[in-house]
Amino acid sequence: MRAFVFLNGEFPKEKEFYKNLNIDEKHLYCADGGAKKALELGLTPKEVWGDFDSLSDLEVESLERKMVKLNRFHKEKDFTDGELLIKYLSEKEYEEILIIGGIGGRTDHFLTNLNLIFIYPKLKFISEKEIIFLVKDGEKIKEKVGATISFIPFTDEVVDLTLKGVKFPLNKYLLKRGNSICISNIIVDEEAIVEYKSGKLIGIINREI
Repeated sequence: MRAFVFLNGEFPKEKEFYKNLNIDEKHLYCADGGAKKALELGLTPKEVWGDFDSLSDLEVESLERKMVKLNRFHKEKDFTDGELLIKYLSEKEYEEILIIGGIGGRTDHFLTNLNLIFIYPKLKFISEKEIIFLVKDGEKIKEKVGATISFIPFTDEVVDLTLKGVKFPLNKYLLKRGNSICISNIIVDEEAIVEYKSGKLIGIINREI
């Protein structure tokens, strides 16, 4: 079961993108201004979280008429609207939490959102062009033959990195922060496998294949 979350960053413009996601409104949640995009698409979220400073009175009234659960918070708080919502969803029985509108926009918001992956490993950030996710030891990436994939270290070292099922495999490689050897690899098998001993690693799949 997957949750869909609209944050308040940059959204894909093509409606076909949203159709292909097969968004289930019973599992659609928005953080503040993300609800604006949901309304534009004719989608009714299950819940909206935030201080509502990015929504007009008319938009809030529209959500209320649709019987959407509104969770209001004071503007001065210790967590972003997005993190409050993601924390809540991480405690539910979702296998994946797909984030739309979390890439692009303000750099500080994007980097903050991206680092949430290490706290809430169910997160995946999705745009027209990319899927960004936490790579766990033993990660299996299926049915992506031909896709470009990059691996970015988020610690000083990722120890004994092994890549299988890709055009440029590695065997127990010491990947250091800033090293570009894992940029723009190609998945060649129906199941690519990533293994490592220690460290933190993010994967980015290019969706344009």
